[in-house]
Amino acid sequence: MAENADTSATASTTTVNGTSKNPLQPKNYEIAGTHPDSRILFRDVRILDSTGREPYPGDVLIKGERIVEVGTVSNIESLIRDPTVRVFNGRGRTLMPGLCDAHTHLSWNGGNLDALGELGVEEHTLLTMRAAQCYLDSGYTMCWGAASAKPRLDVVIRDAINAGDIYGPRCLANGQEIAKVDGELVPGITAYANTPEEIREVIRGHVKLGVDQIKLSISGESVTETRAATDCYFSAEDMEAAVDEAHKHGKRVCTHARARESVKLSILHGVDVIFHASYIDDEGMDLLEKAKDRVVVVPALNWLYATLYEAAAFGYPQAVAEKAGYKAELETAIKGLKEMHRRGITVLPGGDYGFAWTPHGTYARDLEHFVKLLGFTPMEAILAATAEGGKLFMREHELGKIQPGYYADCILVNGNPLEDIAILQDHSKLDVITINGRVHKSSPLEHYRPIPIAGEGDGRESVIVPELKFLTIERKMQVDL
Repeated sequence: MAENADTSATASTTTVNGTSKNPLQPKNYEIAGTHPDSRILFRDVRILDSTGREPYPGDVLIKGERIVEVGTVSNIESLIRDPTVRVFNGRGRTLMPGLCDAHTHLSWNGGNLDALGELGVEEHTLLTMRAAQCYLDSGYTMCWGAASAKPRLDVVIRDAINAGDIYGPRCLANGQEIAKVDGELVPGITAYANTPEEIREVIRGHVKLGVDQIKLSISGESVTETRAATDCYFSAEDMEAAVDEAHKHGKRVCTHARARESVKLSILHGVDVIFHASYIDDEGMDLLEKAKDRVVVVPALNWLYATLYEAAAFGYPQAVAEKAGYKAELETAIKGLKEMHRRGITVLPGGDYGFAWTPHGTYARDLEHFVKLLGFTPMEAILAATAEGGKLFMREHELGKIQPGYYADCILVNGNPLEDIAILQDHSKLDVITINGRVHKSSPLEHYRPIPIAGEGDGRESVIVPELKFLTIERKMQVDL
């Protein structure tokens, strides 16, 4: 094993015309469909901007795709009276950035993953599209793909969202996870490669499909009952080939790495994102700390928690889960993750939603676990799910914050997530959701009407719902020739 190997291009940059460019920077995807002259005004909101600053009262103006003013908005009285401006009266509610899931499986079916390999591609595409919308309905505006059940599902859904054809979050797409024969977790949704050259060939195939990152499944999963989470299935030569080939094509690498050895292999050979890292040992922790400027850990805590405590209704009793090792793994993982947090290693929420006992739509449970199990403050958990999500997308200058110049991906929360982090799991409390400067969710009753109405005082807030006519881009299904 190359003990001092650091093949990650994440840590290095090239300079073009005086500007630093990371060779692993994903394509700068844009979402079509936002009218450039549309304007949205949030009045009287409590701004949680994800800079680390405590929330403060103010107003926020959005023009087109981006936030243009935060705190104090100029010419606000004229904006309020402009019928083309979409105005929301916050009444002190919390306006915060949209959330990021750092380990997303859009094509998981919320049940029997073994059946996914047999599911028709047409039905599977519709299922994946529905999951993408569920993420956005849940306040998630960024999803970092962790594996796709069929080769192109993530790619197709990403491209459809970006084209403005379907609703969903900003996505970075993955392909099928790559595993050794007899080392796979779910046979029907796996791309197999047994040798370093075969691994390179499969990665080249994934790149041709248009993926943004590469997933390696290099350790086991106890629920399979045949592949223990403490086992590692890749060698140093396998890892060296995989990371070299992926980085050569400008793609980051993520690993399913629960086993102690799998975590160390990931760090030593330049993997960019480590999923789980449950059984990391002292040596691995020291290696991870040295590499903390380039490596991110996404533990997918809710999978461990729910598998242990909430899977009985689906035929996996707690006694069976404990015997399989999930209680020991959860306890070991919590200890290791607390130490990572203490050492300043980046740990991000999200992951493994889409199983029977980790259903779609419950994604924000990870934030609560970060607070209750790992000792994060609510602010730290929110920063991990917003500003750090922007960094994971390598667009921290325009994603994950409520700041001028940032994309208008926002949620208006009816409550204070710093007092109750679990409120982000309650969809009924996510009163307004915007992405790319477009309103995805709101009620007509949210709109502020400034025109006085006879017999109703000064009319500053009317219960009469206005007729809403705002600037939008209409796309025709057919074009007349």
